[in-house]
Amino acid sequence: NSPFVVQGTRERLVPILMTALATGLALLPLALRGDRPGYEIEHPMSVVILGGLLSSTAMNLVLLPSLYLRWGHAPLPADEADEADEADEASEATR
Repeated sequence: NSPFVVQGTRERLVPILMTALATGLALLPLALRGDRPGYEIEHPMSVVILGGLLSSTAMNLVLLPSLYLRWGHAPLPADEADEADEADEASEATR
């Protein structure tokens, strides 16, 4: 299970970082030069979006893979999954 989480994290690393970087670079002038007239609405909005962008990027790259490692499990093989389904159906029938 662990190699799949590492592989998935590596595959998503570049797209997540590139998207965050492009969005961050587009919003950076609004966040830094928000004291100019006409930017009264855009400045606070850009600061909030940048904060959300940073936190969501960190969660996607650090927190989500660690949660997969902690609570994720490999799917059952087909024959074991069929047996588990039959056991569930039998327990529901006795209720």
